Amino acid sequence: MSIPDTGRRNREVGEPLFEARSISKFFPNVCALDDVSLEVYPGEILALIGENGAGKSTFLRILNGDYQPDRGQLRYAGQVVSFASPRQAHQSGIRVIYQEPELVPTLSVAENIYIGELPRHGRFVDWGRLYREARAQLGQFGFAEEIPPDKMAGDLTPAQRQLVEIVKALKAGVRLLALDEPTSSLSDEEAQRLFTIVRQLRQEGVAIIYVSHRLREIVQLADRVAVLRDGKLVAVVPASQAKEDELVRLMVGRELTAIFERKPHIRPEVVLSVEGLCAPGLRDITFQVRRGEVVGFAGLVGAGRTDLAKALFGCVPLTAGQIKVDGQPVILRSPADAMAAGIGFTAEDRKQEALFPSLSVRDNVSLCILERIRSWRFVQRRREAEIVRHFVDKLKVRTPSIAQEVSKLSGGNQQKVVLARWLAREPRLLILDEPTRGIDVGAKAEIYQLIRGLAADGLGIIFISSELPEVLGVSDRIIVMQAGRITGELLASEATEEAVLRLAMVDHLRREGLPTDSMASVERSVL
Repeated sequence: MSIPDTGRRNREVGEPLFEARSISKFFPNVCALDDVSLEVYPGEILALIGENGAGKSTFLRILNGDYQPDRGQLRYAGQVVSFASPRQAHQSGIRVIYQEPELVPTLSVAENIYIGELPRHGRFVDWGRLYREARAQLGQFGFAEEIPPDKMAGDLTPAQRQLVEIVKALKAGVRLLALDEPTSSLSDEEAQRLFTIVRQLRQEGVAIIYVSHRLREIVQLADRVAVLRDGKLVAVVPASQAKEDELVRLMVGRELTAIFERKPHIRPEVVLSVEGLCAPGLRDITFQVRRGEVVGFAGLVGAGRTDLAKALFGCVPLTAGQIKVDGQPVILRSPADAMAAGIGFTAEDRKQEALFPSLSVRDNVSLCILERIRSWRFVQRRREAEIVRHFVDKLKVRTPSIAQEVSKLSGGNQQKVVLARWLAREPRLLILDEPTRGIDVGAKAEIYQLIRGLAADGLGIIFISSELPEVLGVSDRIIVMQAGRITGELLASEATEEAVLRLAMVDHLRREGLPTDSMASVERSVL
């Protein structure tokens, strides 16, 4: 199939730096890429979009030398190339930053940045020089204050790990940089800083391939947009002419109508009551969740939403306050206590905190119901398979079988596996922390529909997201946090992005000198 490239840049930019010519890649029972031809020019930002499983990650892994194409040809800087390993690609000036940072957790930030080329004094590492150079490198991109070079990578937040990966790649002097969902763990402020760096690199002539599910930022940032669907290249369009609705249609091959379809199913019974809760990073938290209600939590990065989720799941100790589930006081000293009380929790970082990537779909789903499917000390495999297949079918998890290793599934399907685990547990309350992070618009629509279906079944849901439009679209009620406390509450019918952001920045506005009577009116309107 020939795809007209209506977005091709002016030929004055010269020859493309990188070309994929009729590339195909096959895996058992799967054609990951089918006759894909694509090029990227020096000083260009080419966005690559598509649903999870469309072939984006496979394309990037071919670019990085992790995979070799089964058919077709790669050309780089005018020469036919074949990268047998990532090392060969890196030596040629190609770097790919994947969605899940690949830092060594037991090494410092500085060691990760200069891994493989640590400065030495004789036979020994020159630690002073290493930390000076790492601090200078971080400072060049404005990260030196928030990311100390001597901090262990395992102690970094997801956002900080992503920033270190970017600094590590840029330090090497790249000619072609590919970014896979680089803003999925970043705040708006951090994302804007990243965009500044990306635009600067474009000005310096670096070719950039930018993979993201956030269509709004793609339209603003990219020069051209290439769309993959089911392993095929279906369109290449200029970003200046791209419309989000049309890009969605090209990605999924159908219209996605009513992506947010709120039908309230709130019942009078209170499933969760929190009164005066205090914990590390949290102050005097009080709220309720009713059966069938989706309560969204919004706030800036560091507002305490994830801290609250972990406190409610028994991951951190409480210093004050009371929690009731179905009207009964509960003491949550551990996740096991929370599970026994009927609380489920999908963590923000699904690969680090929720999934066991090397285990099968079946093992990941059945993890929390072993006591139900165990006879004496042995798991009843037939019963386990029946339950897992039921929830895999219910959530439409795309997998060859329940024996499939979960790491081989797309991000959206991995998230569904995590949800299937908790649905199998039959919780009373489900806490969803960034449940759509890093998944495509089609999978997001399925997750939203699933959340509304769970609410209709009477499940109480806490929904945490950094994407304001989806908090507004999914929630029946929105609670806003700032600096570890609740600053306001809005019904869905009265909530706007402006109102939520104002509550999320209450202390910032005070420090910036907003008149007291104005602040009082803002708080009175929602408290």
